[in-house]
Amino acid sequence: MEDVAARAGVSRALVSLVMRNSPKVSPQRREAVLKAAEELGYSPHAMARSLASRTSTVLGVMVSDLRNAFFADVVEGLDAAAQAAGFELILNTGGRSPARERSALRSLLSFRPAGVILLSPVMPAFAIEDAVKQCPVVMVSRTTRAPEIDTVNDDGEAGAALAVDHLVALGHRRIVHLDGGGAAGAAARRRGFRSAMLKHGLPPLIIRSEHTDSAGEKAMQQMLNEYMLAQRPTAVVAGNDFNAVGAISRLEEAGLRVPEDISVVGYDNTSLAALRHLSLTTVDQPRTEMGRLAVEALLERVRDGREEPVRHLLHPSLVVRSTTASPVGEAL
Repeated sequence: MEDVAARAGVSRALVSLVMRNSPKVSPQRREAVLKAAEELGYSPHAMARSLASRTSTVLGVMVSDLRNAFFADVVEGLDAAAQAAGFELILNTGGRSPARERSALRSLLSFRPAGVILLSPVMPAFAIEDAVKQCPVVMVSRTTRAPEIDTVNDDGEAGAALAVDHLVALGHRRIVHLDGGGAAGAAARRRGFRSAMLKHGLPPLIIRSEHTDSAGEKAMQQMLNEYMLAQRPTAVVAGNDFNAVGAISRLEEAGLRVPEDISVVGYDNTSLAALRHLSLTTVDQPRTEMGRLAVEALLERVRDGREEPVRHLLHPSLVVRSTTASPVGEAL
């Protein structure tokens, strides 16, 4: 910064203001400082800057599964809100493994962030509560009773019920749910499916699965093995879009047509679901909004000193596309 100041003919303090995007600097001086910085190959080191000022402008983000497009949409919301507030994001991934997530969280904390946002973490609650001792923590797509942790979730029970109601209205009576196992949010969707099926006087058929495409394939194979033709479900409510893609792939390999022979509903409404060749009926979560609310909750802790927990619960909606239709005949 001293070198940049000397090259631009300004004070070190003014260089600092420019690097922090302060509105107190005139356009001419800002341009001179940025030009000098570019000529010298200088860029501010976020961690060093935080140590010097004792205030961090970095937010850590731990993504459970980089393969799931849902998280990309949430991160887009996080990034937009962080940038607007003058913060930068550092991302890490836990690979849906509790041990790897704990390691990823320790890595993020080593950057001394202003706060950390965890997207669908599967690590033990005590590991997350330990992190709160170092900085504020917000969880997205996972609930907690810990008052020092804020949460942002969609109403998974309501979302699963939307899927069931849609299929029942089309005439389906044999509907199976591929649940998300121990994944964050899976329990709420499972409860919503079960409750909605019982409300309609129908048996809640559930196959244990995970929020992955490979798990969707395995679950469909299990369904094909277990059910005779006459009793085979005519519709599937998948744990998420990724899971639904795997399910559809296996069904098509078995010679079944979607939706003519069997309807499929996903969950999340990711960019994957909207692809023309897939056109997946799915439950929409307001993903970018979830990211924005997570950053806002974190900054309320950091800047305003709020201590009471915030529990955002957003209402999902159903997006009907081409993978659902009325069942044909009594046995599919």
